[in-house]
Amino acid sequence: MPADSMFRDEAMLVANAGKGGDGCCSFAREKFRPLGGPDGGDGGDGGSVVLTADGHESSLFSVSRSSRVSARDGEPGGSSNCAGRKAPDVRVAVPVGTLVFDRARHNLLADLSVPGASVVVAQGGRGGRGNARFATSTDQAPRRFERGTPGEQRELRLELRLVADVGLVGLPNAGKSTLLSVLTAARPKIAAYPFTTLHPHLGMLETLPDGPVLVLADIPGLIAGAHTGKGLGHQFLRHLARTRLLLHLVDCSALAPDPAAAWSAVRAELAAYSPELAARPSLVAATKVEDEDAERRAADLEKATEQPVLRLSAVTRRGLDELRRRLAGELRERSAPAAASQ
Repeated sequence: MPADSMFRDEAMLVANAGKGGDGCCSFAREKFRPLGGPDGGDGGDGGSVVLTADGHESSLFSVSRSSRVSARDGEPGGSSNCAGRKAPDVRVAVPVGTLVFDRARHNLLADLSVPGASVVVAQGGRGGRGNARFATSTDQAPRRFERGTPGEQRELRLELRLVADVGLVGLPNAGKSTLLSVLTAARPKIAAYPFTTLHPHLGMLETLPDGPVLVLADIPGLIAGAHTGKGLGHQFLRHLARTRLLLHLVDCSALAPDPAAAWSAVRAELAAYSPELAARPSLVAATKVEDEDAERRAADLEKATEQPVLRLSAVTRRGLDELRRRLAGELRERSAPAAASQ
């Protein structure tokens, strides 16, 4: 199966917790205990369904393949005060960054944005009490016992939002995947036609020998109307919601569209999708700057953006070290106020 078809950032899941085991109604029947009392044990609790954020998972594909998860029922109690065994919980691994919604009520149940975070989405039923629990001074031979309670059943909608420090944005063929491949160990598909990238990719960037390691996210290229569903960008724009910094990549080669218009188009799509996202701190980088014409177009882009524009070339490795320093510096400045306030 092609790798692109295995990526899923949405999935539906039906979670069925196990029923609690019934309590037991029993009386001791032993040769030398003619007046043996009640000895019915309690039932065991039913198993719960638990979602856990796993750093080794990168997609909801495995969840989408098995859309129903059921935990086992607790065992019933037995005589001689033997309690039924509690059923084990069923744990489902999901990617870090998964949002868990109740499908019926549309409310957010959990945001699993930290590795190891977990949430019980369907609670197992409670085991019933056996008749030994109901013995009193006035009722020494109770026949009362409890049935186990049903486990919860819940329909869930899971939505993945990637957790990254830097989001790479730009038009199709702006060089996002190529840049990700030369900066990190990620190996996205690279080709000279639009929409080569069909799903987001993450890569780990070592900024400097003593600098932080940053997570970069490459999403499919944006086109005009992406916020309304055109192209592939609308489906994946939500993956930029958790990024702390946006890196606008603009193709400045001779055959590319006007760089200033390309930059404006991407900004307009971000603003139409989410004003908060458009206001996110950002850097602008001109890509494929490998000749004088591209250098001139990069200078025109700098005038249009009214901010410094990095000159990059993945082929010649131009500007990559400067990019590492800028990314590390920008994120360090953004995190400094938060650290100082703690």
